[in-house]
Amino acid sequence: MSVKMHELIRLRDKKFVFEDREEAGKVLADMLSPFYQEKSDRVVVLAIPSGGVPVGIQIALGLSLPLDLLIVRKVPIPGNPEAGIGALTIDGGLYLNEQLISYLHLTPEDVEAQILKVKEELKERNRVFRQGRPSPDVAEKTVILADDGLASGYTMLASVDTVRKKGAGKVVVAVPTSSEQAKVRLGELADEIYCPNFRTEHYYAVAESYRNWYDLDRNDVIRLLSTLPENIYPGHGNH
Repeated sequence: MSVKMHELIRLRDKKFVFEDREEAGKVLADMLSPFYQEKSDRVVVLAIPSGGVPVGIQIALGLSLPLDLLIVRKVPIPGNPEAGIGALTIDGGLYLNEQLISYLHLTPEDVEAQILKVKEELKERNRVFRQGRPSPDVAEKTVILADDGLASGYTMLASVDTVRKKGAGKVVVAVPTSSEQAKVRLGELADEIYCPNFRTEHYYAVAESYRNWYDLDRNDVIRLLSTLPENIYPGHGNH
């Protein structure tokens, strides 16, 4: 299987093309709408917190699709929380960068210690963002996975792996921007990638696609979800 890539050629390799994540989500909704708008009973949008939430919200609202969250976290390098050696989802989907682990001379015990820390973070985020609800049923559904961009792609790899194992019929990755490296990594796993701002240069940063880039904290995520109608995001009133 080779992934089908949808991009906007006029935005290829350009920087600062979106005002913010909300605008980027609307661009993605426009790209997706000819194919997914009228299939709401078998299609679900899963946003990856935190940065993927405003993107996913605009997709769900634009297509009148139900939204939920896929709780996934980067597995950080010991002593360097900003960089990752892979990613883990709350359902146990794990992708590790074995090449980087070898380069850093990390032992299996080092890696396991980091994974255990992330597992606790995942439980806490599921409690805060989803009130501890069970993961959404995606069996035989088309799943649109939304994030604000793909750098290494490991977070999305773990996310795709998780929904595949839960029986998703089709997996669509929807991101405003992506590196070429991430696209190659996802090439055999996702069915489709929608990415208006595909970037092929060697140096890549997700933030460089946005004129207004900022980190979202948990209160931002809760606030965004609380504005949604019940038919889009269930359980938002329980925060």
